[in-house]
Amino acid sequence: MSALSFLSEKIRVLSRVTSVFFVLCLTMMVPVHVALAAQSNTVQTDHTVATLITASDAADEQNPLHVALRLQLSPGWHTYWLNPGDAGEAVTTEVAAQGALQGKTSTIIWPVPLRIPDASLMSYAYTGDVVLPLSLTLRKGDAVQNRVEVKAHADWLVCASLCVPESGDFTLTLPVGTPAPSAQAPLFEAAGQNTPVPSPFTATMTPQGLLKISGGQFSERSVKEAWFMPEQPGLINQPAEQKLRVENGDVLLQLTLLPEFKGHRSLSGVLVLKDADGAQRALTQAITVSEAPAVTPSAVAAHTGLLKEIAFALLGGLILNLMPCVFPVLAMKALSVAKMGHGQRHAQIGSAACYAAGVMVSFLALGGLIMSLRVAGSAAGWGFQFQSTVFVTAMTWLLFVMSLNLLGVFEFLPVSAGSGLNAHKHGYMHDVLTGVLATVVASPCTAPFMGVAIAGALSGPPLAGLSVFAAMGLGLAAPYLLLVLVPGLASKMPKPGPWMQYLRQFLAFPLLATCVWLVWVATLQGGAQSVLMLASGLVMLAFSAWLYGVAQVRFIQRGMTHGLYGVYGLAIVVFVGALSLLPILAQSSGNVSQARASGLPEGVEAFTQARFDELKAQGKPVFVDMSAAWCITCLVNERIALDIPATRAAFAKYGVTVLRGDWTNHNPAISAFLSAHGRDGVPLYVYSPAHGPEVTLPQILTPALILKTLEQ
Repeated sequence: MSALSFLSEKIRVLSRVTSVFFVLCLTMMVPVHVALAAQSNTVQTDHTVATLITASDAADEQNPLHVALRLQLSPGWHTYWLNPGDAGEAVTTEVAAQGALQGKTSTIIWPVPLRIPDASLMSYAYTGDVVLPLSLTLRKGDAVQNRVEVKAHADWLVCASLCVPESGDFTLTLPVGTPAPSAQAPLFEAAGQNTPVPSPFTATMTPQGLLKISGGQFSERSVKEAWFMPEQPGLINQPAEQKLRVENGDVLLQLTLLPEFKGHRSLSGVLVLKDADGAQRALTQAITVSEAPAVTPSAVAAHTGLLKEIAFALLGGLILNLMPCVFPVLAMKALSVAKMGHGQRHAQIGSAACYAAGVMVSFLALGGLIMSLRVAGSAAGWGFQFQSTVFVTAMTWLLFVMSLNLLGVFEFLPVSAGSGLNAHKHGYMHDVLTGVLATVVASPCTAPFMGVAIAGALSGPPLAGLSVFAAMGLGLAAPYLLLVLVPGLASKMPKPGPWMQYLRQFLAFPLLATCVWLVWVATLQGGAQSVLMLASGLVMLAFSAWLYGVAQVRFIQRGMTHGLYGVYGLAIVVFVGALSLLPILAQSSGNVSQARASGLPEGVEAFTQARFDELKAQGKPVFVDMSAAWCITCLVNERIALDIPATRAAFAKYGVTVLRGDWTNHNPAISAFLSAHGRDGVPLYVYSPAHGPEVTLPQILTPALILKTLEQ
């Protein structure tokens, strides 16, 4: 064989091998091309592997194109449903097709989420391999092309111990032709099996939140568990227990409605029913709110709510006794018990009864006044009277005169003869007035539990509200009542002796310290002009009290009447002169000092509703501190929890803007903010995170509590 023939033969063999190899490669490439066409590019983050997938390998105009955002989450991480719950943010995506066929959608067909409780919060979320389908209706597009390009943009939030916002852009291309199931079709089938179906049942709900599902002839076996997840957040208390009952073939589920639900006539969401065998079905349920009167369980709930408010009021009033202004008054009453001796039970009981009557009547009067002002259109709240410079001045004068009495400058009701029970009969009015005073000095303070009680009292029927205020007064009077009525406690009081005079004088100094605080409040409210008149009144009252005391010592105790009425008259003239400063003060207290506002700590801004709305629109977290100079609880919280380096560092770490509202003087914007959050007094602490609903903190703060709130 010649060399030329040999070379030709080799070329023919090589050509056959190449052809076979090409055919084999082409055959192998076809299924690869189909699989890739049904899945987009991959977006991978530290916590998610995200893709866009389709249920078919081709697209046509006659059938909707089923696409889905697939999020493969790392263990321990989750993302959120349409209603994320009390924290989080729902997944959003926009899908558009272009080319031979066109279409656009952003409506996710949501599978049933998991309920993830966390302390007092509830989240509705997904974990693991999450498939969120969408249905894309296609129409004719560019007739020249024979393919469809599908593009999508998605945003999602993934959370574990912290939350991370993520996003991605996806693209895939499908040929135009008869659709056939893609390699990802089983993922769509699994998602479809976990998607709620329209409910065949009728659902109604009372205004008190009792949900009734009818038309299924349910039994306790067919419905062993049930829960409802609303599509719209902020209408029901989502972490609250939903008590289930099955009666007469109907399912009864008690929801806890939030104040924001008021005025809504319907509700929609997902109802999940689980039978005794663990089989679960999810239904998209529309609920109609009935206008029928409350059924018995709701009436019981309302009654229980009133009892809860009364219990909170009683406990809050009891804690008020520990406030700096009120404690000296209680100590004075305990001192009077010791002064009357161990054997005068009738006098002690009478004194306690009069003191309690003064306290409770004062609370009822104050509560009734606030209710009346609110009915008349005023935004009056608890402690509103301390927003008046005139009232603050009068309170300062009253406490100053009381301190002079404790120091022995004069006696309120001098007794010329007798002792014991007969002597104390003259002091029963003094006991009533002491109860009134205890209420007045306690009113600028809000103890724990009082906020809920006061808000309930002012939003409910008048009779129920007054009963709450009466309970608060009973709580304030309770320690003195127990001291007198329980023989074992009264018997442990020390015997009367010289020590009582020194204790009485010592109790004057807490009252004088309170006067200093009130002078500071008056400075913030009315400036230097107010302080000048307040101090002038103090001098005049001191002189009047001294004259009154001189008359008592010189004339009554020595049995002399000559000159008595002259000294009394002079004391009265000076006293009236001091009171005449009040109308002048009322006319000159229009200019409010900005000392408190300008003295805000570093990193704290003055609250305005516009600034709050601006920060929320920018997606920034905000901490709102509603305070007042006359609120001792507010000042204590500022000193030990808010205005300290650790808390400031935490606010800076999480990018939180702190807004402080000063309610020392009446401020309509602050009053409206308080009312919107179910409060009628300060303090109020609200944390509004960048994502999720607002959180209202307790009235007593600690640095650890603030840090925990920011972390959650």
